[in-house]
Amino acid sequence: MVRSFLFLLIISFPLLAGRPQRVVSQSVGTDELLLALAEPGQIAALSHISHEGAFNPVAEEARRFPALRDSDAESVLRFRPDLVLAASYTRPETLALLKRAGVRLVVLDRFDTLEDVYASLRLLGRELGQEGRAEEVITHCQAQVAALAARLKGVKPVRVLGAGLYPFTPGMDTTFQDLCDHAGALNVAAEAGLRGHAPTPSEKLLVWNIDVLVAAGDPNIRARLGELPCYRVLPAFQAGRIVVLPGPLMSSVSHHRIAAYEALARALHPERFR
Repeated sequence: MVRSFLFLLIISFPLLAGRPQRVVSQSVGTDELLLALAEPGQIAALSHISHEGAFNPVAEEARRFPALRDSDAESVLRFRPDLVLAASYTRPETLALLKRAGVRLVVLDRFDTLEDVYASLRLLGRELGQEGRAEEVITHCQAQVAALAARLKGVKPVRVLGAGLYPFTPGMDTTFQDLCDHAGALNVAAEAGLRGHAPTPSEKLLVWNIDVLVAAGDPNIRARLGELPCYRVLPAFQAGRIVVLPGPLMSSVSHHRIAAYEALARALHPERFR
């Protein structure tokens, strides 16, 4: 018994000792994943906008930790990290400088689907020595998604368009498509063949038979969309059929996007939530 205990202690100590102890997250997406998986003592700093609720759905939790002064490599390296988490949308020059500095760097590059999120959780779980915690988060997410799918079983998908102030529309292979797939919605831009964030085909929107516009949560978003002719002429806009979701949830590239699934599903299918 004593020999077995000593053996376990010997093999587990290097694993614990090998866990990174000064992890810096350079993006909001990696902030969200890191906060879900790491021990508080492992977190050296979060992204420069981690404390801002307009960008981060877990800003209140993030405020327990230091934030980077900026998103550049110098701001990251001043925290003397033994692991840096970044995303493929991080500026290339920042990634290049971090690699040149020799710090261990993990760059997440797939965000479109919930399965991509699960893969990121498992990857970071291994890097942080928190594999068990990663599986717990995934199991909880799967239960939430299954419960929502059961509630929406048999609904007729509502025809929606992702609307915004920039002249781009989300089609296939986007987080908006993933949102639609889980919320009882049909993305009319994907149906029309748009892939990624494509230039908005303003002249075609009228023939797409759009039931509802879905936009991120700028408090004045309805009025601002009305300033754009491509939306102002749509029957859905004129009838006030606009769902506004919190920006941090709608743009989330982590497991927190599930809250956006639920919010959109409630707005489109209120009868299933009574």
